Amino acid sequence: MPHAYPFLTPEQKKELSDIAQRIVAPGKGILAADESTGSVAKRFQSINAENTEENRRLYRQLLFTADDRVKPCIGGVILFHETLYQKTDDGKVFSDYLKERGMVVGIKVDKGVVPLAGTNGETTTQGLDGLYERCAQYKKDGADFAKWRCVLKITPTTPSRLAIIENANVLARYASICQMHGIVPIVEPEILPDGDHDLKRCQYVTEKVLAAVYKALSDHHVYLEGTLLKPNMVTAGHACSQKNTPQEIAMATVTALRRTVPPAVPGVTFLSGGQSEEEATLNLNAMNQCPLHRPWALTFSYGRALQASALKAWGGKKENGKACQEEFIKRALNNSQACVGKYVSSGDKGAAAGESLFVANHAY
Repeated sequence: MPHAYPFLTPEQKKELSDIAQRIVAPGKGILAADESTGSVAKRFQSINAENTEENRRLYRQLLFTADDRVKPCIGGVILFHETLYQKTDDGKVFSDYLKERGMVVGIKVDKGVVPLAGTNGETTTQGLDGLYERCAQYKKDGADFAKWRCVLKITPTTPSRLAIIENANVLARYASICQMHGIVPIVEPEILPDGDHDLKRCQYVTEKVLAAVYKALSDHHVYLEGTLLKPNMVTAGHACSQKNTPQEIAMATVTALRRTVPPAVPGVTFLSGGQSEEEATLNLNAMNQCPLHRPWALTFSYGRALQASALKAWGGKKENGKACQEEFIKRALNNSQACVGKYVSSGDKGAAAGESLFVANHAY
């Protein structure tokens, strides 16, 4: 018979639960500004901006200092290690600045994907070594939640049982380490949109992956009320000839979540997975209008789907700062409305709102 050796005190549980609830309060979601230096290079290349530390700081500063219209929309911001220690022009550390604005500070803690031997090109995620010490330091330095991304893909032979179980265990181990330090773990098992599979196949795989993840979290005694889930939406593969409506995507996604995600989890913060800005908002909105009962907040943790138009408007030029912020604010407001099922597309799409943001085999 298993024995419970609780590793969290009631006070620790309350702290974790409170942080998670603040991030996904009604109308709020997450700005994912945790792109690695290599990922930023690709983004900056698209606008002919030089990938320097100062340019990265300037660009992120524009997002973080957008006016108070974003306050009711952004509950948390995920940072990359470098960004956690950068400062605003007037010398305030970004993490302190964001906290003053009522936003919870998060940090990406994984070290990227590596091949998983004995599989057909599948991966696992590294970074558990030293994570205990890093979490202790990050908590001291202002981070109250963290993100760890695992990646699975759909092909005729994948995801394999080995990849599903290994990635679920890695996510659970990461989550328990975070919670020991008062950091809310975002659990991210991303099923890539690459491939020509249909909606039904994606739903089946998503259910199998999420079921394995929550079994592993239970085995590792992770306190679910102090976690958030960051999954893919259930969509057909990018190369599938059949296109689904937001309502079909919403029904498939909410059904998959209802079958696998315990009601104890406070919120599901979807990744945009290469959808265009507009698609990501429309699909999120449809989920919050879905006639099925949803015990968790359904919201966003978007990187590209909050930033594509803003980045394009900025173009690496100082004089475009205001235009960049306006595009970001527009996307934040749209997604905030989608979180409560009240988004109505105005047709004012923004600089890149309709553009596909799909990147094959997305890594960052």
